[in-house]
Amino acid sequence: MTSIESTDVLVIGSGFGGAIAAYHLAVGGARVVVLERGPWLSGEDFEHDFMLGSSYTRAFDFVVGDGMSVLGGNCVGGGSVVYFATMPRAPRFVFERQGSLGRRMWPAAIDRDVLDPWYDRVSEALPVHPASWEKVPYGGGLWAAACAHAGRTANPAPSAVDVDQCTNCNWMMAGCRFDAKRSLLLNYLPGALDHGAQIRPLHEVQHLSRNADGSYRVHYRIVDEEDYRVLHEAGAIDAKIVVVAAGAGATPVILQRSEETLGRMPRAVGRYFSGNGERLNTAVFDEERVREVLGLDRGDGVPYDAYQIGRGPCVASWDRLDGDLPEFERFSLEQLYFPPGLGTILAQVPDATGPTWFGVEKKEMLRQWQSWLTIFTMSEDDNEGVFGPPPETGNARRFSQQMLGHGPLRYRPTANTWRGWDLSDREVKDILERDGLAKVRPWTNDLVGAYTVHPLASCRIGDDPETSALDDRHELRNHPGIFVTDGSAVPGALTVNPALTIAALAERAMPGIVRAAQERGVAVTYRGSLPEGTSNSVRPAPMNALADVPLAP
Repeated sequence: MTSIESTDVLVIGSGFGGAIAAYHLAVGGARVVVLERGPWLSGEDFEHDFMLGSSYTRAFDFVVGDGMSVLGGNCVGGGSVVYFATMPRAPRFVFERQGSLGRRMWPAAIDRDVLDPWYDRVSEALPVHPASWEKVPYGGGLWAAACAHAGRTANPAPSAVDVDQCTNCNWMMAGCRFDAKRSLLLNYLPGALDHGAQIRPLHEVQHLSRNADGSYRVHYRIVDEEDYRVLHEAGAIDAKIVVVAAGAGATPVILQRSEETLGRMPRAVGRYFSGNGERLNTAVFDEERVREVLGLDRGDGVPYDAYQIGRGPCVASWDRLDGDLPEFERFSLEQLYFPPGLGTILAQVPDATGPTWFGVEKKEMLRQWQSWLTIFTMSEDDNEGVFGPPPETGNARRFSQQMLGHGPLRYRPTANTWRGWDLSDREVKDILERDGLAKVRPWTNDLVGAYTVHPLASCRIGDDPETSALDDRHELRNHPGIFVTDGSAVPGALTVNPALTIAALAERAMPGIVRAAQERGVAVTYRGSLPEGTSNSVRPAPMNALADVPLAP
């Protein structure tokens, strides 16, 4: 019989929602265990290649659904390791959105003014820096110049990147080997470790059950470190408080699979998924027109020819983030670098006479790869995603050794969602095709459906029990002691990069989670401190899984 461990707090996932919870609860004196399904990687592990088994395939989770594919983090630090670290605050109008509900989606207790102090805390902890034009690399400069030429504005975007330390290698999406990107490996997670929290990589949570005393039992399997399709021994840990932060593509799946042992889930678990209204366009620039029209020159006679140099996104156009515009017509546009692999496969050939994504014309497009620019749209979608029955294990049926799987998400874009996409496509085309600068084409939805790197809202907070799985304290309705603090708790699309908002919401939730833990007998206090941060990510030596965690009688 497998021994059952026990702890005060069990955190599922180590991204923004999980790391922030682990830090504050550990600092407050609680015994904390974090289970992370991915490996533990640090700066020295982040490789600059696309070989199977490199950090690129080990740290990503790409799940193909029915009409929507989701790209997320799969490692200690979660999405903070593989994100581009662009950290704007959500526009004020976002908190008043109604979507298709006909009423405000966000809880009455939360608006931009309420969230601003929590944004401030995260911005200090990571830290988040305002950007300057002097530090903008070539791709951002090209996008800014094109916007100015078209009569639009452009802005350097705030980021959690030490730009003085950044080498502009443009590999940050696969982890930053120079630790210039301020991932959670450099702040909240080492802070949690310093206060006694345990972080266990390659532990995939399968479901939760309830004990007779009202605590919870979290059941997991050990994931093979090379072939993620292989699961090894099972285990379980009892906890008085469970914080679920496995990501918007996995949290609802874990909770749905737990319904048999926990009882009925709120109706909104696994519904109202949002892809943050995301869409991509690829532009192929005419280098001579860049010189003649925009007057750009890198200093060696080359106008641009630098898609692979820099970091991204670092420049955004926020002209359409206007609260007076109708809902579903507001969006932001960012310059983005998408590395070879998925980006080159899905990029479409502008004005193709034959196939748009393969063939002779695609080969010619790939030959001009250094003259590309990818423009990233974040708009207002309709929360139309729904999760079907969960797979037997994990959040997807994996069909490759690492990274790739097929999941239960179904997504059919509504006319509202398409309105935002179509408007943004026309805007990008108008900006970049002026005076023959470039040829533009959006990525197709035909191959893998829509796609998102910022999944949201599959287990969202709200005031209406019919349309929100969580109350405004992030507690799962009818399941006291279970909290959700990841992107799945965000009510809907934000029109900007969501990492700072996810983190701010997690910070805001912590005093209430501490109070709930106290009520359930955990000796913990909310201290309100912030992690001091480190300059280098360090992967600790393997630990005894049972060390310092007592077995239940």
